[in-house]
Amino acid sequence: MKRFKLTVAYDGTDYCGWQIQPNGVTVEEVLNRKLSELTGENITVIGASRTDSGVHALGNVAVFDSDTTIPADRIACAVNCRLPDDIVVVKSEEVPPGWHPRYRDSVKTYEYCILNRQMPDPIRRRTSFFVSYPLDAEKMREAAEYLKGEHDFKSFCNIRTDVEETVRTIYDLDIIKDGDLLRIRIRGNGFLYNMVRIIVGTLLRVGRGYYETSHVREILEAKDRERAGITVPPQGLFLVEIAYKND
Repeated sequence: MKRFKLTVAYDGTDYCGWQIQPNGVTVEEVLNRKLSELTGENITVIGASRTDSGVHALGNVAVFDSDTTIPADRIACAVNCRLPDDIVVVKSEEVPPGWHPRYRDSVKTYEYCILNRQMPDPIRRRTSFFVSYPLDAEKMREAAEYLKGEHDFKSFCNIRTDVEETVRTIYDLDIIKDGDLLRIRIRGNGFLYNMVRIIVGTLLRVGRGYYETSHVREILEAKDRERAGITVPPQGLFLVEIAYKND
């Protein structure tokens, strides 16, 4: 039995997230079905990040075990012939039997895209959050500085989460303006439920002038979800990359 690692990209618009659930089709469910068809075995993938409904990925990671004779680097092409157009296995490779995508030290990179202009764009409606009011990107950058480093991010976590430890480390948080697109790129050692989307919602309030930049520090210190901004919609969020240490 060999273990195979997949790097997976997908448009999450038409899926109820990554993880299998009873109320709709998920990315994990489709991968399981198509890999099972390919190998003739009952395949169950283990994913690194359980992205929410509507969230996209450029580099999510999953593993599965199989006795298939298909070379590891050819599995990507073989399964892509069976997958729908909105899911692509970017890379496939063999890893040691005990290699687990969730229990290894890693750095995750997310990006949230905001379309900031007077009128919406129907072409980009599935991959960005439309904001019609002007945003001060420089003030958003100043506020983002307070979030870098190791902090208790309880204020930036959905109250329904069941984790006990809410301390995380953000290595980088950049606000990149590219024409009418504002991209918020965040890199850290792990993220709480809805953490990125709540951070973006808070920075939007800074950009609009509702919050002073230093208010972000007060929100952090409060450890109270009600003090932070809204949870922005999922369609602007991308899991860009999961980089594993010592690999």
